[in-house]
Amino acid sequence: MDDEAAEIELLEQNLNKTREISQRMTSILSSFDTRLVKLEKSILPLYNSTQLLTKRATNIESALQKIDEVASNQEGIAAEEALILRGPQPSQLGVYKEALERLNASIAFKASDRDSRDTARLVETGAKKLAQLYTKLVAEGSSGTPPTGIDITSSPFPPELLPTLTPLVAFLRTLPVPATYPSHPAAPAILTTLKEAQRGYADMRGNWIKKCLESQARWIVERAETVDGVVAGKEFGKWVDSILNVAEEEYQLLNDLAPLPSSSLLSSTYNTLLTPVLGLFSSTLSSLTSLIKRSLHKYTFLALSSYAALLASQSRWDDILIRRAGRKDKDNDFREGMHSLRAVCLRSFPEFIVDIKSAGLGPGKGGELSTGLADFTISTVQYMERIPDVRDAVGSALLTLGDGNWKMGDGMAVGKGSKLGDGDQQIILEHFTYDVVNTVVSSLTTLSRTQKRPAFGSIFLLNNISYLRTRLLESDVDIRSLLSKPTTEILNSNFRTAKAAYFDLNFSPLLQALAEEKGSSGGKAATKERFTRFFDLFEEVKERHRMAKVLEEDRDVREQLCEEVVKLVVPSLQRFTQRNREKEFSKNPSKYIKMSAEEVENQIRSFYS
Repeated sequence: MDDEAAEIELLEQNLNKTREISQRMTSILSSFDTRLVKLEKSILPLYNSTQLLTKRATNIESALQKIDEVASNQEGIAAEEALILRGPQPSQLGVYKEALERLNASIAFKASDRDSRDTARLVETGAKKLAQLYTKLVAEGSSGTPPTGIDITSSPFPPELLPTLTPLVAFLRTLPVPATYPSHPAAPAILTTLKEAQRGYADMRGNWIKKCLESQARWIVERAETVDGVVAGKEFGKWVDSILNVAEEEYQLLNDLAPLPSSSLLSSTYNTLLTPVLGLFSSTLSSLTSLIKRSLHKYTFLALSSYAALLASQSRWDDILIRRAGRKDKDNDFREGMHSLRAVCLRSFPEFIVDIKSAGLGPGKGGELSTGLADFTISTVQYMERIPDVRDAVGSALLTLGDGNWKMGDGMAVGKGSKLGDGDQQIILEHFTYDVVNTVVSSLTTLSRTQKRPAFGSIFLLNNISYLRTRLLESDVDIRSLLSKPTTEILNSNFRTAKAAYFDLNFSPLLQALAEEKGSSGGKAATKERFTRFFDLFEEVKERHRMAKVLEEDRDVREQLCEEVVKLVVPSLQRFTQRNREKEFSKNPSKYIKMSAEEVENQIRSFYS
């Protein structure tokens, strides 16, 4: 029992100690908590201040980094700005190109609108500098001494400039414009700059082409007054070919060197480029047309040859200088000029017919007509000989004029004949040449009848009809293809008629003098009178042929005519002489038979020697 009480008392003591310790710990913890609260109240303002300072320090660090970055960028922009403002150097085009590409890239990725606008202005400046270099190179290539000669095939562009110009054009085509970079701030201004540069290209190249071609144009107009019309017209045709060749070459060059290669802008630029050239063409053709109008009779074949040249070039002209340039028919200088020239050509045909008719009205102030070739006979042959050289032009113009309308002077109803169209050139050429030949023959016949001495008129008619027939039917020039069967028949028929009239008026009286009249006694006195009459007439014929040469222009026909005259006269004289010698019509026959038949034959042959 005592032991248990002792243990209980010991436990109570330990419990009291534990309670005391717990109270002490509670007191200590309460005191510590109070102190912690006080400490927290003391530290909180410091903590708040420290947090603010840390944030400020972070902001300051960020600001310093940004300042460093901006400073670095400004140094780069300043360097590129100096490069851009200095302008591109032909030998360092790649460096300039890279600088502009970096500026364009910075515009694409920067967030600041202000920086983008500043950079865009710098890009715009760079584009202008590049355009200035482009214009300078084009100006160098479009100056100097132009080529000379009749056959100009190009307006040369110096090949040594192309290694610089070609890459420059390639870079200009990559610059931002609204069509490709709609959001680029400098795109509209760059487009304007490139348009101005392209317009400048067109102006410079157009004026250079004109300079290359205008000396040749002046030369052609000056020569047209002195050289053969067909030759001058062909030279004009070569010059038109030069325009076409140069224009085609320039179109290819424009495709290679235009900063803005879109089809619409190319057409507009090409049209601007051609304006000086088309002006030169119009003024040159106008000068030729004015020259022709001053004397259409003299320059008829200049008109026809020039018109032929334009006809040959029309389709190529329409393709190269009209469609490619986007021009309209109402602005077609070529067609207007050709129509004006064609109108002159159309006038030439009726005027030519009228001139021939007028020539048949009489010798005029010169008095009696000679027996030689009439001027209009020669000019008609020359006219006909030239037609094959301009056959297409004549056929085209006659179809436009209308079949038969060249005979306006006849008072006929114009335009009432059958309508001919394309493909009928041969028919209308045959109709025209028929009327020309028929008019010449009529005028020659009329003139021969106006002669006071018909025998001389017969020689005139024979000389002219024979010349016309021989030169047209036996010419080395391809005239026969222009002559229809009726035309050939007119020439042959009138030649036979003219020859018959020549025989009748010159040699028939000789034969009549030898012929015995019906009912006549044929006595010696009559025989003497016939011989006397024959040789008197023969002397007249001899004197006439001394004064008037027969068929001087055609030896073969003249020799043939001589043989026919000999066969006509000499056998009759031989028979008459032989018959009357036997009758002993005179004691002194030589008094009446002044020449033997052989001597008469020799005399006749001398007429045609």
